[in-house]
Amino acid sequence: MQEPGEAKPETTKTNKVSITKEMTTGEVTEKYPATREVFSKHFGKSCFDCPAFGTEDVNLACMMHNTDVKMFVNELIEAAQKEIDSKAS
Repeated sequence: MQEPGEAKPETTKTNKVSITKEMTTGEVTEKYPATREVFSKHFGKSCFDCPAFGTEDVNLACMMHNTDVKMFVNELIEAAQKEIDSKAS
C-alpha cells in the first residue's frame, strides 16, 4: 500500500523503469528508493550528505566520481526494476 506523499515509481506500459542520465539524483532516489544502494556502492555512503546531492543530474554525478554513466544508469534501472517487481508479486 502506498503511503500518503510517497512517490509512485514511474514505469511504462510494460512496467519497465525509466531512468536517464539527465534525471537529477534526487528524482531518481525519490521515485526509486532502492537505487540508494547503487549510489552508495559507487559514490560512498556520504554521497547523501553532499550539498549537491539531489540537485545534480546523474551524468554530472558520474563525471565527478569517474564512473561510467551507462553502466551506472543500467545498475540504477536494475535496482529499481527489482524493487517494482517485488512489490508486484
